[in-house]
Amino acid sequence: MRLVRARQLVLDLPARPALGRADFYVSPANALALAQVDAWPGWPDGRIAVIGPEGAGKTHLVHVWAARTGARIIASADLAGLDVADVPAIAALAVEDADALPDLPDGRRGEEALFHLCNRLRAGGGSLMVTGREPPARWGLKLPDLASRLGTAGVARLEAPDDDLLSAVLVKLFADRQVDVSPEIIAYLLPRMERSFAGAERLVAALDRAALSQKRAITLRLAAEVLRQGGR
Repeated sequence: MRLVRARQLVLDLPARPALGRADFYVSPANALALAQVDAWPGWPDGRIAVIGPEGAGKTHLVHVWAARTGARIIASADLAGLDVADVPAIAALAVEDADALPDLPDGRRGEEALFHLCNRLRAGGGSLMVTGREPPARWGLKLPDLASRLGTAGVARLEAPDDDLLSAVLVKLFADRQVDVSPEIIAYLLPRMERSFAGAERLVAALDRAALSQKRAITLRLAAEVLRQGGR
């Protein structure tokens, strides 16, 4: 009878990210965007669009701003069911993934709600932040008036990560999972991994799963094995 080593059952639970200002590592890739967000309340028309690739830090920057202003954060998918009249005209509001509106089942209603929010907040002195991967002009919004309103917003662009930022992101992602890794591991991963924030997230998740399932520490050998499997 062949004995098969049992592996620990791993529950792939999401890590809780640290989203405070102190956890936002500043580098040339995001310094300008951070400065533009910090220019609140001097945004043009009280609006700003924070844009950048998947995992670039848009949500983190939203939470940094919300902690400063008390802003309410909502998902674009929730706009269709939002009663705009319940939002104070002086409010600070952030809408995440607003670029997804054209593809949502209730996207038209969501766009109408966002249009009325733009008008309400502007008239009352409120502030609006929206996030997406590209500038609002490229979102394909179906409501011309909304496209016009968002077209006047300032654009804070989070650029692709440089080495310093990507290293800091790796350290933060491991810390979010309460995993300590040596600087040697970070230095080994950096030139061999996909050069994106999304790739960093997938790689750290894969390393954490492998370490848990095999009951091993995250070593250079384990890192090499996971990288050979595509870091997934």
